[in-house]
Amino acid sequence: MLPQQPQSFGPELRRHRLAADLSLDQLGRRVHYSKGQLSKVERGLKPPTPQLARLCDEELGARGALTGLVPVAAPTSDLPPTSHEGEVWLMHLDKDGSGSFQPIGRRRVISAGAASVLGIGMGGMHVTTETGAMTLIDASRTLFSQYRRLGQVSGPGALLPQLISQTHSLQQLATRSGTRTRQTLLVLASRFAEYTGWMAQESGNDAAALWWTDRAVELAESGNDHSLTAYASARRALISLFRGDTDGAIGLASQALDSPAAPRIRGLAAQKLAQCQAVKGDYDACMRSLDRSRELLALEHRDPQEPVIGASHLPDVAAMFTGWCLYELGRPGDAAQILGRETARLPAHALRTRSRYELRRALAHAAAGEVELACQVARGLLSTIGLVQSATITSDLRRLARTLGRHHRNPSVRELSPELSTALATASH
Repeated sequence: MLPQQPQSFGPELRRHRLAADLSLDQLGRRVHYSKGQLSKVERGLKPPTPQLARLCDEELGARGALTGLVPVAAPTSDLPPTSHEGEVWLMHLDKDGSGSFQPIGRRRVISAGAASVLGIGMGGMHVTTETGAMTLIDASRTLFSQYRRLGQVSGPGALLPQLISQTHSLQQLATRSGTRTRQTLLVLASRFAEYTGWMAQESGNDAAALWWTDRAVELAESGNDHSLTAYASARRALISLFRGDTDGAIGLASQALDSPAAPRIRGLAAQKLAQCQAVKGDYDACMRSLDRSRELLALEHRDPQEPVIGASHLPDVAAMFTGWCLYELGRPGDAAQILGRETARLPAHALRTRSRYELRRALAHAAAGEVELACQVARGLLSTIGLVQSATITSDLRRLARTLGRHHRNPSVRELSPELSTALATASH
């Protein structure tokens, strides 16, 4: 049985190709697909991929018309609700080092007795002096920075138990502190919770990522910091986008952008909105959102002592994501150039960040037909990708494998293929 595809895509692709006075072979060379592959798509024998549609849109000047004919995949499942009132999060650790999360109701935890997580008290710990409070706050900020640095060189499984424990400890210490110290500790706890959510997403657990993001909002609000409320919408937008709900993601990102949040939060929301618009194939809207992101991020006035919300290792967030968006918009050559320039500016220790954007650069090179360069970049990343164990990076690694698979006779692809297969198999376990 032939795979389903939109009936109008093939004829529309042929109509735009003929209007541009291009043969199948000529178009194939421009988008780096074979004549045979394009012929099957035009005849309805092979479904178009979103990437092919965007590449053809760009080459044929269709301005998103072809991308709009490729149905967006239905979200893998509904996102969980944002309210988790009365819920407690437990982490089960196995002897082999693996772990899992489980949300349970507060009543069940209480009924489990004093040995439960709610029964783990902080002893006689109280913050009673200003000096003690400042020491605790400074130490916690330093610890947060070290955890973020550690997250660049290790898998999320190694960090999650520590992040969860630290979030809980700060929250408990806050209840035993004076008003000013309490608010500061709760805001710090919120930053730990937000980073816990990011590491949960990196582990492939979207439900946990959303739970912890919502928990971060609750902690921040308790500390009289309202910045994370809008940021949570931006985070949910990104997760929705990765799950295939592009329209829902646009709504969430727009909600965060239109909020009264600080310029950095709104700048990050504009960047995520640009990503969504790029996936939709809307070049003009995407570039406007990137310009808005750049303008808002330039207005940031941040206390250098406070933990950064969002990406902390990108010298220029808007520039890096311009490269990311251009790839999605079917302009892989331009994307590779920008991504190459921006990844060269990343700090040496930021292995997770470097893996993410260098892999996207490899994808851009492959889509632009620069197969040997794509293989060269990818080969240098495989060991690091195995180290950081990122579900989102692994998703792009699969995309790269599929793109390179179109050039399976290329010597560089054949040489890389065993290593790439091993990396994907390892990441799947």
